[in-house]
Amino acid sequence: MAVIEIGKKACTVNPLKMSQPVGGALAFMGIRDSMPLFHGSQGCTSFGLVLFVRHFKEAIPLQTTAMSEVATVLGGYENVEQAIVNISTKQKARLIGICSTGVTETKGDDVDAYISLVRQQHPELDDVALVYVSTPDFKDAFQDGWEKTVAKIIDKLVKAPEPDVVRDPKKLVVLPGSQYTPGDLDELRDIIEGFGFEPLFLPDLAASLDGHIPDDFTPTSLGGISLEEIADLGNASHCIALGSHMKLAADTLQKKAGIPYKLFERMIGLLPTDAFIAHLMEISGKPVPTRIKRQRSQLVDAMLDGHFHTGGKKIAMGLEPDFFYDLSSFLVEMGCHITAAVSTNNSPILEKVQCETVLIGDLEDLERLAPGCDLMITHAHGRQASERTGIPLFRMGLPIFDRLGAGHITAVGYRGARDLIFDIANMLFSTGHAIKPDTWYPELVGAQHGDAHGDHQATPHTTH
Repeated sequence: MAVIEIGKKACTVNPLKMSQPVGGALAFMGIRDSMPLFHGSQGCTSFGLVLFVRHFKEAIPLQTTAMSEVATVLGGYENVEQAIVNISTKQKARLIGICSTGVTETKGDDVDAYISLVRQQHPELDDVALVYVSTPDFKDAFQDGWEKTVAKIIDKLVKAPEPDVVRDPKKLVVLPGSQYTPGDLDELRDIIEGFGFEPLFLPDLAASLDGHIPDDFTPTSLGGISLEEIADLGNASHCIALGSHMKLAADTLQKKAGIPYKLFERMIGLLPTDAFIAHLMEISGKPVPTRIKRQRSQLVDAMLDGHFHTGGKKIAMGLEPDFFYDLSSFLVEMGCHITAAVSTNNSPILEKVQCETVLIGDLEDLERLAPGCDLMITHAHGRQASERTGIPLFRMGLPIFDRLGAGHITAVGYRGARDLIFDIANMLFSTGHAIKPDTWYPELVGAQHGDAHGDHQATPHTTH
């Protein structure tokens, strides 16, 4: 059990966390034909837009109500109205997801009332879905914005099933947390389909931000779950929520449609994947496919090979709470010690982290705590701290703007955990922080050169 400490600094020096609106906007991008809309200044939107473009290396749909000083003081209805009309008529968006920002939350704009008024004055927009989420960026963090947005989408767009509805036994709703990449979702889809299910991910970033080339240009999101599929989620038989912050969305779906759900707080590593596979076996009644058994065997072998290089290593980590708990637990299982821990927001899940203290702070705090560690794990903004401390940086989370393929990083499932072990061990190798093979069994090395018990030569052996 970790003790949670709240940073007392007067300001953030090198930010670790991304804001709530950014998390909310990313969730909306997992829905087909959608357009996230920041209700705030142009600068707020530009920051999020640049961040997403640099991370995914893709065209990003994101618009703004462009609030000026005068509009902020007098109220932003006209800006909201104009933005909704323009996006629906010119860009043909079927869903406009509105995320508030700090300036409009401070003013206290009643955006729900704005939407009702827009509906009255523009009946031509009846076919356009409008979802507003309160995501002030002066509180909470990235995963909180994602959490609230997914729950609000379910509340507004999922239809309550008829009392005598016959649920589809093959339809499985998956509510992934904000920490999962398009590559993670593709891996999970492959696993779930192996048990005969037709998974529906909400949101589905693997269908919109996986780096594919569309047939035609579209100013809205390039893919994702459709509005029709969201509306019919209530006909599914099962639901899986991934990450503790997705409990709100799962509870909302259960209340709206009566679908039971299973919450998985972890998805990285052998034990969490075993639990996930066991649940799929239980609800499907089918055995584990042979290829998945093979993947499990590969992960076990990778753990045996990799623990020589990860065992005893000191790790400095700075990630969102759910991602922090999941990844750090896996590293501890691989013999690592989390000696410098910084996260973005005070979440109950952080108490489960296997270290002494988790500090709610920024990257300056991580840099201060990191000396003596063998590896630093955070997003690309930690590169300066890595350079100054001389600790190698293993990039995880969002944003990663100085490497290609950030959207395809895969850590879940047996294959994802296997590759993660190799990537971390190889980084330790390349930076001189990995244990050398001839130090695995020093007694054998001594025997090779002759020792007090004789001059015989011992033959080194390969150990798994």
